[in-house]
Amino acid sequence: MLISLEVRDFAIVDQISVEFEPGMTVLTGETGAGKSILVDAVGLVLGERGGSQLVRSGAKRAEFSAEFDVSTQSDVHDWLENQALDQDESCLLRRVISADGRSRAFINGNAVTMQQLKSLGELLLDIHGQHFHQSLGRKLVQRDLLDYFGELLDKRKATEAAFEKWQSLQHQLDEMLAADSDRASRLDLLEFQLRELDTLDTQDGELQDLQAERQKLRNSSRLADGVSVAMNSLGQDDSTNASSLIVEATRAVEALLEYDEELEPVRGLLDSASIQISDAIDSLQRYADGIDMDPARRDWVEERLDALQGVARKHRTSVEELPSLCIRLRQEFDDLGHAEERGRELEEQVTSAYDAFQKFAAVLSNARKKAARSFSSAVTEAMGGLGMPGGVFEVSVSALPDGESRSWGIDDIEFLISANPGQPAMPLSRVASGGELSRMSLAIQVIASDGSTIPTMVFDEVDSGVGGRVAEMVGRRLQELGAKRQVLCVTHLPQVASLAAQHFRISKVTDGKATRTGVAVLAKEERVEELARMLGGVDITQKTIDHAAEMLAGANRKRA
Repeated sequence: MLISLEVRDFAIVDQISVEFEPGMTVLTGETGAGKSILVDAVGLVLGERGGSQLVRSGAKRAEFSAEFDVSTQSDVHDWLENQALDQDESCLLRRVISADGRSRAFINGNAVTMQQLKSLGELLLDIHGQHFHQSLGRKLVQRDLLDYFGELLDKRKATEAAFEKWQSLQHQLDEMLAADSDRASRLDLLEFQLRELDTLDTQDGELQDLQAERQKLRNSSRLADGVSVAMNSLGQDDSTNASSLIVEATRAVEALLEYDEELEPVRGLLDSASIQISDAIDSLQRYADGIDMDPARRDWVEERLDALQGVARKHRTSVEELPSLCIRLRQEFDDLGHAEERGRELEEQVTSAYDAFQKFAAVLSNARKKAARSFSSAVTEAMGGLGMPGGVFEVSVSALPDGESRSWGIDDIEFLISANPGQPAMPLSRVASGGELSRMSLAIQVIASDGSTIPTMVFDEVDSGVGGRVAEMVGRRLQELGAKRQVLCVTHLPQVASLAAQHFRISKVTDGKATRTGVAVLAKEERVEELARMLGGVDITQKTIDHAAEMLAGANRKRA
């Protein structure tokens, strides 16, 4: 249940703070006072789209917060717990829209995504707009209402999933069949490409190895000369080489050891240096012996590199990717080679997926037909209480033409109505007048809500187009709904407003410079005044006031 709503700097709203009670609450006011602005604010705090144009002129941001009592809603508790957002028996939702268009959302003080806010909002409150009757003639809306009433949404999701799987497999099969005519030429091309790649026999890391070898072969003379110079400097017979100098230094230190043994570590270092020089000479000699100066080898390396790079350019890839390319082409070759076998497998999978979809769709269709009977009966009964006695409402559930299938199943769903006795039922969008459509819209929304667990319902001028005795019937219908759950209703009908347990008046105030919307909860005397305004318009007489007082007293007696 919605406990409170607070709005700051939204459209022409400066600041509004409203506390709600259980049962039926109405919001009334002059045309243009901003009654629907509050409904829009509720929608925004529950995750509806909103941009910078919603921020009041001159303000930095618009802020919305709503507190809900969720103590009896196990589905909300489960959702909050799964999102690690649970908090006692109340839930606080907050939305901030900045003047630059950025939007932030919070649940119980925790920052959340807009999708999370909207998902939770769908469990807390349901808004029925004043223009719903305009879309009531669309089969999409009619199908959704029936599934909603019959609690068939899970069955429909299962049917949609089965349909998507069937269609995906069918698409794969169609692509395979379409490519079948090109299969032979593609196999020939793949066979040639694989033969070329197999002959090339590219190895991982080969490019780097060949490039390093080419570098050595191109500079083999320079390497040999440099190694020779290094070896001469380290160990040839010349007395100035490093080896000879180390030997001479070692002898000098050894001659001094008999005078001071502290030089012993120095002799150890010189011995180590002598060993390292000897090792370096051996390594250089082995390197010199291994220098390849064969022109034929150099030519082979160049040709190998050219071959690798040429094939890579042909396939528009790098040399390093050639081994993986070979694997991919071989896989494609094998797939095409076994295309007939794969085609038979796909055909079996398509048939199996289609059969599964048909089973889900048949279960959904049977459930829809059962729900349609209950829905038709309930709305027909409600029509009598909304000024259409003898009228008949019927939900037609028939098979789609020519065995067609859709993601929602195999049913063609259409709402039919006979507004007067003796007339055959015809499509609702073709035969209902504006007033009848408004009343039908209200009846259908109220009846459909019986299949919902959402505790709060908002009706935004859904009673437009009716008046007099029918208006009172509409009010009683909303009042009956308010006995089961919280109902918030924006209305311009005094017959509806008089039946509410709580009454708010929306007013617009201007000082000549700025315009603001205010909300006030009405006491008994103020309710009489507001009802009189709704009854009498500009000129309010004592008779109008007495009529309003009588209307409110009668509503109180009936409510009691």
